[in-house]
Amino acid sequence: MAIYLTQESKVLVQGMTGGEGMKHTRRMLAVGTHVVGGVNPRKAGRTVDFDDTTVPVFGSVHEAMDATGADVSVLFVPPAFAGAAVMEAADAGIGLAVVITEGIPVHDAVAFTAYARARGTRIIGPNCPGLITPGQSNAGIIPADITKPGPIGLVSKSGTLTYQLMHELRDLGFSTCVGIGGDPVVGTTHIDCLAAFEDDPNTEIIVLIGEIGGDAEERAAAYVREHVTKPVVGYVAGFTAPEGRTMGHAGAIVSGSSGTARAKQEALEAAGVRVGNTPTETARLVLAALEGGA
Repeated sequence: MAIYLTQESKVLVQGMTGGEGMKHTRRMLAVGTHVVGGVNPRKAGRTVDFDDTTVPVFGSVHEAMDATGADVSVLFVPPAFAGAAVMEAADAGIGLAVVITEGIPVHDAVAFTAYARARGTRIIGPNCPGLITPGQSNAGIIPADITKPGPIGLVSKSGTLTYQLMHELRDLGFSTCVGIGGDPVVGTTHIDCLAAFEDDPNTEIIVLIGEIGGDAEERAAAYVREHVTKPVVGYVAGFTAPEGRTMGHAGAIVSGSSGTARAKQEALEAAGVRVGNTPTETARLVLAALEGGA
């Protein structure tokens, strides 16, 4: 089992013929992702060869879905055009749109996340590494060779920390790892993933990675307290960050005591979440929880 992405998922790549799209499409195909097409109106009707796989290019998401039955789109589209590309995918009825693009204006993200939600399209991102269900499918840029299938569900604001925890816990493995992105507006939240992992029978423990800024982790803590029965282990990046500065992600800004790593840690721990002070300590807490330790 998994959340959002399985071996049955049929993946489109919007922006497949660009440099990043080509590179990561090849990587996704190499690990068995069922990439069924690319979308580029200027190159419709062509095909692209990726080693042993030939992928057709379509002029629109609607055309691609009609021809292939695709239900997932991964977007490698420049920031100025990303909003329109997401809305095109939502209009076509895609179930899941994974928006890798960094630097999308906040007002664009507000518009396209609301637009997609109203049409039943789930957005992962923007400014995210995507998601991976090890051994089944990889939609985005997460390295596939640093983990294996296993009982841990992971949701993270940070791409780099996603990779690190996957590597630290590689001997245990993961059901699905979701990088939700660290911008002020994202389409899928910690809470969405917590709910999905709670319902997934093959996820035994959940790892939640947050960072300074906003109140997403505090809201997640409240959700854990009321709705999650599985053990949750957390990590919050930014304990040494100076106040009043944006750190790394556009959403990682602290004002006074609001949004600090310490405040988030306290909220999570009050909800029963064990929180590590470093990624390595967090990995040890996961191992202890799975072994029945304190």
